[in-house]
Amino acid sequence: MHAPTAGPRGEGFVLTGPITPLPELVADVWAARQLLGILARKDFYVRYRRASLGLLWAVGLPVFQALVLALVFSKVVRIHTGTNFAVFVLTGMVGWTYFSNTLSAAATAIVDGSGMSTRIYFPRVLLPLVSVVANLYGYVITVAILLLLCLVLGVGLGVNVLWLVPATALLVALTAGAGLVTSALHVYFRDIRYIVTAAVIGWFYLTPVFYPLHLAHGFVHAVVAANPVTGVVELLRAATAGVDPHWGWTVVISIGWSAVLLVGAAALHRRYNRLFTDLL
Repeated sequence: MHAPTAGPRGEGFVLTGPITPLPELVADVWAARQLLGILARKDFYVRYRRASLGLLWAVGLPVFQALVLALVFSKVVRIHTGTNFAVFVLTGMVGWTYFSNTLSAAATAIVDGSGMSTRIYFPRVLLPLVSVVANLYGYVITVAILLLLCLVLGVGLGVNVLWLVPATALLVALTAGAGLVTSALHVYFRDIRYIVTAAVIGWFYLTPVFYPLHLAHGFVHAVVAANPVTGVVELLRAATAGVDPHWGWTVVISIGWSAVLLVGAAALHRRYNRLFTDLL
């Protein structure tokens, strides 16, 4: 181990010794995969244990929000998408809800889980990953409801439904990268909790959840297309609603963002994990 030492004037810490090798970090997470599964299941079930409707809330809220948006923007604002608007909006909500809920929970996971991590040893990088895995349960249930809704409303699925697999993998990779980065930063900057909360509010409107990407023009279109969540939503929509034929570029952008965030997360956790104990 390479313990941190006090700086020459007593201010802050000076890290000495080599950083944790990436294979060692990955091996630690892999060795703790059973603990990750146990904590994720516990997190998911405990969240709804005392609610009267229990697990129904896991899918009820995004479905209700999607129905409200579908009603408002199809009957009042009248946005035309070229496909069933309820399926269009619910597909966007499936991806956005998973991303935003997981990011908000993962950002504070290391600080929130400091009590447990100081009593028993496990890699702290596991704590934000618990939220990533736990929210997958609700995501899978919501996707099943989405596919059922497609059948009820007569939206043909076909072979395009197979896009759900890479779309889900990309969604998880992107969310994990963002969650790992913010969780590491939150140990040092406790304002991250509020920054993430505020960012998610504005981020929603820059993600084409309830409007098609081609309705945005000029600078707004460039910003929305560069949004890392846009490609995920467009890929999910290609699996269910099959709309915008130009979604390929947004997916490439999302893949790039995911790679950058995962590399950045690995660098942060390898470099600063040694100081987490002193700062928690």
